[in-house]
Amino acid sequence: MPSLKPALEKPLALITGADGGMGTEITRAVAQAGYRVLMASCRRQKAEAVRRMLLRERPDLDIEVRRLDLACLRGVAAFADQLVREGRLVSLLMNCAGTMETGLHITEDGLERTVSVNYVGPYLLTRKLLPLLGPGSRVVNMVSCTYAVGRLRFPEFFRRGRKGGFWRIPVYSNSKLALTLFTLSLAARVQGRGVTVNAADPGIVSTDIITMHMWFDPLTDLFFRPFIRTPRQGADTAIRLLLDKEPGEHTGCLYASGRVKPLSAKYTHHPQMQELWDRTEDLLHNLGIQLPPL
Repeated sequence: MPSLKPALEKPLALITGADGGMGTEITRAVAQAGYRVLMASCRRQKAEAVRRMLLRERPDLDIEVRRLDLACLRGVAAFADQLVREGRLVSLLMNCAGTMETGLHITEDGLERTVSVNYVGPYLLTRKLLPLLGPGSRVVNMVSCTYAVGRLRFPEFFRRGRKGGFWRIPVYSNSKLALTLFTLSLAARVQGRGVTVNAADPGIVSTDIITMHMWFDPLTDLFFRPFIRTPRQGADTAIRLLLDKEPGEHTGCLYASGRVKPLSAKYTHHPQMQELWDRTEDLLHNLGIQLPPL
């Protein structure tokens, strides 16, 4: 019998927060498109349940669960270092994980938890994985329309999320502004490598984040329910950015409802963009975390 040629490896996709509502939809779409998907989640048991559900739908899907807690930066670094040692090119990196903390919670690294999960963790993961990103690789960051009301004040942004008392919505907005600015900054820095970096605004989506368990929840539901999207609808823009041909030809863009949303100079030339980058790099350096050169 003639020897069989080994099957070509599937392209690799890494999705954080892959067990959430939108994360599940993105995982399903990317896996069905023929990628080997690494589901990264801090809730391994839930992620395994999602994996089993997706495999019941399509037993031929190639999905693996790995634990990743974006609130533990040394753990993020170790996670990324392991992938670098494995040496597989990352074709798609979807930074989907997010949180909106209901109170001031400080991580072991001394950061406000929303800021760590929504911004510093994705920043670190992406920077660490740069050696695995090559021509044609795509990075998509899940942002939020709330970036428009975000404000960056240092050093409070990292340590408390904002100046003054803790209030979850401004802290969340600040973290999403930071992630948006990181998207623009990184896109410019890696453009010569053929790597695209874009942001997806899912709109207002029915996920755990908007369940606040407060007395005004029924009113929130009453007024905003007509405008709230399902997880599949919210994930649609990110899925297009990951899989469609046209978005792969653009970088440094914000997409909403499947289309480019023009950003004003207020964001594309934000006066704190470089400062945010430098302060984040210094923070990680001071924690003893080494980053690869750009």
